[in-house]
Parts: sequence; structure tokens; C-alpha cells
Amino acid sequence: MSSVPDAAQTPPRVGPGRRLASFLHRRPKLQLSLLLAGPLGWLVLAYLGSLAVLFTAAFWRLDPFTAEIIHDYSFANFRTLWENDVYRAITQRTVGIAAAVTVTDALLAFPIAFYMAKVASSRTRAVLLIAVLMPLWASYLVKVYAWRIILQESGPLNWLLNPFGLDGPGFGNVATWLVFSYLWLPYMILPVYAGLERIPGSLLEASADLGGRAPRTFLRVVLPIAFPAVVAGSIFTFSLTLGDYITPQLVSSTQFIGNVVYTNVGVANNLPLAAAFATVPVAVMILYLLGARRAGAFESL
Repeated sequence: MSSVPDAAQTPPRVGPGRRLASFLHRRPKLQLSLLLAGPLGWLVLAYLGSLAVLFTAAFWRLDPFTAEIIHDYSFANFRTLWENDVYRAITQRTVGIAAAVTVTDALLAFPIAFYMAKVASSRTRAVLLIAVLMPLWASYLVKVYAWRIILQESGPLNWLLNPFGLDGPGFGNVATWLVFSYLWLPYMILPVYAGLERIPGSLLEASADLGGRAPRTFLRVVLPIAFPAVVAGSIFTFSLTLGDYITPQLVSSTQFIGNVVYTNVGVANNLPLAAAFATVPVAVMILYLLGARRAGAFESL
């Protein structure tokens, strides 16, 4: 009489998915590599690849007779940017406005963020957060055109100032500074708020118990701890201002780096010069980040 094997003792069949899961379970580093392969691949191909093409095109040149791009390598475009007073003035204007916008947004954002993080009740904090985020839901062009209407000669600003014998700034560098400061202010408030929220209230109480007044507490306790958050917000405001060309075109008649790059690509068809000029904001941001790192802004992040 033959014996029938017990079904309970038969080992279950292991499918390929289960074997793969078991294989990856024993190799956590391989799991992390596979998880990051997609985002890192996209970063290398789409972002770093485009930067490599940009830097390569900056060394090409445009044939003055045929208007064709010559794929040989020289520093002629960079020499043009360095020797031409117009390009130097545009670079100085762009960097100056970007720095002014960053300082303005930092000065405006700090008291708002401090009130949200340390003074306001939970309900008021939620309302303020919505108020800060709400402008980000509106279209960029809608906000810039709204400011264009406000700043024009027959706009609401002049209507309010005329009874006092005053005039608005009109269109120009001041208008560009105002609009940029408004556009990028939420990008400064949110990082500063997050940095201030991490400061324990007991630290501020200890400073007060030791005789530290409000200005001294701010300089010695609050500002050093919140400094990395301010730098994080300034990276947004500074870099976004450096690369923008729509706002200067709508509320100003002066040229910024982005306007020159756009004109050389779309109108003058001088891609090498546009690529060379586009490397200037990249170099400025690298120097800015190196300076922030030297100041210790990234040590506690």
C-alpha cells in the first residue's frame, strides 16, 4: 500500500517576485541604489546634461557673415562680456537688484516669521500661513501685470500719492526691486519661519532670566540659530532674481541678464553669446554659496 505524502509537509513554491524581495532584503545598500537610480538619472541627464551643453555652447562662436554657429572653442564670448561696458553694467545691475531684493525680503520676513513662530496662537498661525501661501497660488504673470497697473502713471499708487504732492516710482529699477521683493517674499518667510520654530522657548526665557534684553537676545541667540534658515531663503530670492527676465521687461526699460540671454536666443540668434552670459548667474551663485558655507550657514542644516 503506497503512502500519500502529507500536503502540509510540501514546501510552498517560491515565485520570482518573492525571490527578488528576499534577495533585496539581504542587501539594503542595493535597495537604496535602486531607489535613487531614477531621480539621480533624471538629475544627471536633464539638469547636469543641460548645464554641460550650456557650458560647451559658451565656447562656440557665431560666424559674422553667415550667422552660422561654428563649433570650435575659444574664449571670445567671455572676452566680449568682459571688455564691453554694457554687459558689465547689466551684470552689476542684475546682481545689485538681486542683493537688494534679498536684503529687503529678509528684513520683512523676519518679524512676520517670528510672530508666526513664537507669538501667534495656533489659529492665528494657520491664518497667517494661508496668507503667506496664497500669493503662490496666483499666476506669476497676473501678479506682475497687477503691479504694472499699480505703478503706471494713471495707476492707483499715483492716485493715492498725488494729494500729498508725491509721485510713485514709475517704471524702472525701483519698480523692479518692488515687484521682485513682493514676488519672492513667501520664499523667504517660510524657511525663516521653519528655522525660528525650532528654537525652544526655554532658550529665550533663559536669556531673559540672565538679563538679556530683546536686542541682545536677538543678536546673540535668535539670529545665530536662524541664520541657516535666512541663508536658505536668500538662495531662493537671490537666484530667482538673477534669472528672471519677465518682470524687468514689464515694469522697467532697463536690461537684465535674463533679457539679454532671451534676446540673443530668440531675436539675434546668437546662441554662443547667450550661453556665455547665462553662465554668469551660475558663477555668481557658486560664489554666493561658497561665501555662505564659509560663514557657517550650512553647518547646522
